[in-house]
Amino acid sequence: GFGPLLRTLGRDLGFTPFVIGSCAVLYVLTLVASGGGINMRGLFGLLGPSQLALILFGATGPAIVFGAGHWWTVLSASWLHGGALHIILNMMAVRQLGPAVADLYGPARMVIIYIVSGIIGFTVSVVWGAFLPPIPFLGSGAGITIGASACITGLLGAIYYYGHRTGSSMARS
Repeated sequence: GFGPLLRTLGRDLGFTPFVIGSCAVLYVLTLVASGGGINMRGLFGLLGPSQLALILFGATGPAIVFGAGHWWTVLSASWLHGGALHIILNMMAVRQLGPAVADLYGPARMVIIYIVSGIIGFTVSVVWGAFLPPIPFLGSGAGITIGASACITGLLGAIYYYGHRTGSSMARS
């Protein structure tokens, strides 16, 4: 069958390298689309694409989802990043957590956990920004949102749940 071929892709069926590669390519493309509008201010915004480029490539937010009707951006936003440090830290987390979740749940479930976590996280962010008042120290969620943090949180949650369910002290730590 396809078992030997699939095993050559790795424990996670190549999804972790796919995420890292896709995010890197999209990051470079958003920088190219930014032209002279590349952000060079601040630690987290350094080498950040312009807001227009991010919106063109699928950033999400209340105005984009409810105003423009681009509901699909709750999926696309997790593949975009707002600066060099942002993408580096997110991809390091994906590289560490993706294979671990694939070991615990299997590669197909890891892909589902990653993608569904992103969709749920960005949907909550969009709804929060549209319908809820700002919360002190947390903000309003009313701007545009991007990044793999919701997906990473889903991977962390999956590991935590596995540790809680099985009593695995290694997974809980």
